[in-house]
Parts: sequence; C-alpha cells; structure tokens
Amino acid sequence: MNLSPRLHDQNGQLLEYARAIMMMEANAIGQVAERLGTAFEEAVMTIHRCTQRVAVTGVGKSADIGLKIVGTLNSMGTRAYQLDATKAMHGDLGMVHPDDIVIALSHSGESEELIRLIPALKQNSGYLCAITGTGNSTLARAADAAIVYGPIDESCPHQLAPSSSTTVMLVLGDALAFSVAELRKFTSEDFARYHPAGSLGRKLSRVEQSMRQGDELRIASSHETIRQVFAQVGHEGRRTGAIMLVGESNRLVGLFTDSDLARLFEHHLEGMLDHPISEVMTKSPITISRHARLSDAIDLFRQKKISEIPVIDDAGCPIGMVDITDMIGLIEVDRQSPLREPMLRRFSA
Repeated sequence: MNLSPRLHDQNGQLLEYARAIMMMEANAIGQVAERLGTAFEEAVMTIHRCTQRVAVTGVGKSADIGLKIVGTLNSMGTRAYQLDATKAMHGDLGMVHPDDIVIALSHSGESEELIRLIPALKQNSGYLCAITGTGNSTLARAADAAIVYGPIDESCPHQLAPSSSTTVMLVLGDALAFSVAELRKFTSEDFARYHPAGSLGRKLSRVEQSMRQGDELRIASSHETIRQVFAQVGHEGRRTGAIMLVGESNRLVGLFTDSDLARLFEHHLEGMLDHPISEVMTKSPITISRHARLSDAIDLFRQKKISEIPVIDDAGCPIGMVDITDMIGLIEVDRQSPLREPMLRRFSA
C-alpha cells in the first residue's frame, strides 16, 4: 500500500490517511499470525520450563518494545528483565544466569551491537530466542529458536521509520507471554497477586480486604422493635446504611436499611416503630463470603440493584458489610473492562 505523506485535512482526508496506516499495521499482524510456526511453539515451551528468568534485549526502537514485553511477562507471572545490549558488553552480562532465556529483537537481524553480543549471550545464558523479520540473518542463524515474521511493509510513508515491524514485535511478545500463562493455567487470582494497587488490583482482591467491619457495622436482634433497634445501633463516624438482623445462634436472618425506615414515614406508618423489626425487614438477604472476589460483589450490585451486601462466615453469622458507596469507581471500571476467565484451556502443563 502506498501512503502519501502530502495530505491536507480536507473532507476527512487526514482521518482516512490515519485509518489507512492503522489498517496497514493490522494487516501486517494478520500476515504474521498466518506465518507462525514450530519455532514459536518451541520458544513458548522453553519459557514455560524455564527455572530462572527471561532477558529481553534489542537496540533502538526494538529495545523500547522489549521493555513492554518485559512488563507483560512479569505481569503474567514469568520473571523477566531488560538487558541493554550496549551495557551488556561492559559488564551487565553479569546479571544473566546460565539458565536464563534470552529473547533478542531485531527487524533486520543484523543490528551491529546485537551481533557483537551474540557469542557472549550464547556462552552466558541457557537459550537464545530471536524475533526477527529476516530468516537468513546472522541473529536468526545463531538463535536456538528464530521466530521469523517475514517481510512486511512499514506503515511509515517513506518506509523508513520502524512502525509495522515494531507493532508486530509487540504483538508477538504478547502472544508469547499469554501462551506461557495459558500453559501455567494462570488465573485472575494469580494476576491479582502481581497487581495489588489501583482499581484493577482492588477489584481482583478479596471481599474481606474492603468490607466494613467492627464499629462500622450495625447489628441487632430481629426480635426487638424498630425503635429499640435504632436507639441501640446509632453511633458517630462512618457506618453502613443497613442494619443486619440476627436470630438464634447469631445467624443473619434479615436486613433493614435507612431507606426502609424512610418509607415507613412516607406512608405514615409511624405506628410500626413499636412493632418487631422482623415484620418489615428484608428476610434472607443476598450475602457474600469474605473469601469472594470484590468483582463478585460488584456483579451482585449491578444485577440485583442493591446497595449493601452482608458478609457472613461459614456459620451464617454477619462479620462485615460491602457498601456500594465504597465501590462506585470500581463499578465504573468494571463496566469498561469486565473480568473474564482465560479463553484457552487446551494446553497441558
């Protein structure tokens, strides 16, 4: 495809030009996907069996892509680090373990700094994997496994700046990392272990880490009147808007919220204040385990249109409360990128 750089933003020409660039890179990914062969499978299996770490190295823009691949590998449970090709020649090879795997990135397979490094990489590491566009290059010939993506057209209008080639490298890195993760049966719980911060990490955390508990809870007997219940559960500070009502053996039997109380006044039922709260409570409310994911609570909020979820122990006794006001930001994130289980479970370890 020939893309002219001489465009003016008239009648949407600039947008069409941008779309053409994106489609060109997308087509390059499609071509490379069709070319994947046994070298890719061998690399995945070798990384899966690796007992140490994966070093990723490259020069220029390939090094930038390598840093992203390192991040993806680490986030999916494969320990990885970036090896600067120039610094490696001046002592940084000391960080490479004999059982490490090295992934070397080079579109041409002839990057001078990388070629000079190959003998040392072969000597100091356990396995060399190349990701390159040229099958007969020095790098491809020296590698234990060469993932050769073949000829592709750069989307740069002058066919000079790395563009389609770096996109392909990035996607191949994702494919390696996620394929290894599938082999390891990497789960959402595993992902959460490596992402404890931010909304994503919190969404994958356990309910017990975010539930309100202790003095923040309002718990009363279901046999008492509404007036008695509200007289004894009131206190200063943050508290949940729902009262958890217990019966025999302190088991949860119902829920009564501030909204329920407001409705009594709206319907002029003030006389009910001296009736047992069990007459107006929500019986057998929806509950959740302390061991459930916070994302499970978010699903319940959305599906059941509720605002509070009692947390109970194995005996059915209340130990916490998940309040929707603490989850607003997470619910928005969940709408944008819902959790899902891994697509593939066809591999065996």
